[in-house]
Amino acid sequence: MEHRYLGGSGFRVPVLSFGTATFGGKGEFFKAWGTTDVKGATRLVDLCLDSGLTLFDSADIYSGGAAEEILGEAIKGRRNQVLTSTKATFRLGEGPNDVGSSRFHLIEACEASLRRLRIDHLDLFQLHGFDAMTPIEETLSALDDLVRAGKIRYVGCSNFSGWHLMKSLAIADRHNLPRYVAHQAHYSLVTRDFEWELMPLGFDQKVGTMVWSPLASGRLTGKIRRDQPLPASSRLHKMADQGPWVDNDYFYRVLDTLYAIVEETGKSVPQIALNWLLQKPTVSSIIVGARDEVQLRENLGAIGWNLTSAQVAKLDSISERTPAYPYWHQRGFTERNPLPHSRNPGAGGPG
Repeated sequence: MEHRYLGGSGFRVPVLSFGTATFGGKGEFFKAWGTTDVKGATRLVDLCLDSGLTLFDSADIYSGGAAEEILGEAIKGRRNQVLTSTKATFRLGEGPNDVGSSRFHLIEACEASLRRLRIDHLDLFQLHGFDAMTPIEETLSALDDLVRAGKIRYVGCSNFSGWHLMKSLAIADRHNLPRYVAHQAHYSLVTRDFEWELMPLGFDQKVGTMVWSPLASGRLTGKIRRDQPLPASSRLHKMADQGPWVDNDYFYRVLDTLYAIVEETGKSVPQIALNWLLQKPTVSSIIVGARDEVQLRENLGAIGWNLTSAQVAKLDSISERTPAYPYWHQRGFTERNPLPHSRNPGAGGPG
């Protein structure tokens, strides 16, 4: 298992981490992701640790806290072998303060997650979204208190806009408060909006990317083929209207190229899609999920080899989309405003 620095920190994480949204399956939304129980989760954790995958990511809202509880049971007795990451900010409860990134909610949420996970500290604590109602100074001060109390080691965020992240980093620097070392963001071969603003920002500010939904909500699992019906087991039946939205003609053009590379490499569609992401700047770790051992083993097959530069270029070309303004305009001035790809071909790190 390859390890990379998480952004500009000295903390190294495996290039693949395990997402636990499939644990629990409470409610229709999370049931569509998976219904893994404690026994199944323990087996998946065993396989992860055997492969060197030691980082497990969760969130307090996953199945209403059940995912954290199941993960806590699955890692019981081997805390020193694993790295834990979870997220808070979204609503979890009916009270007026059961949502957001206020001091009140973040401290309550962190302590509740620690209880559910049955551990005394989190290696990474991330804001699940940006709270525009709470002053950033209050949020970062609360995170600083949690770091100083020994309850969290590093802080990150998720689903931020570029200005959300940059403003937070500037305030952290001004007041000597914890800097976000990770941004958990959506990124895949067929959803590349992340590259327009967030990737250059992460590259410049040394914020590592933890990629969520790297297979585009099941589109790149290898179960979908041109001119064939959507498999009955696909969660896209229930979740396609919740994003990301991918144009069908565009998707199948990319998929045709993927299958051509399958023939060249002998690797599977998801393995190629994941390996392509690992070639991209700022990517510290890709969060993979799995309902069962078969899916997990296939995802683990994405490491230990690399696509050729020609294959990466082919996938880059077929999946390229015209960016929104001002990014399409800026591409006419790469002489002095180059893309991250051309500044540094490697992944994120202190540099």
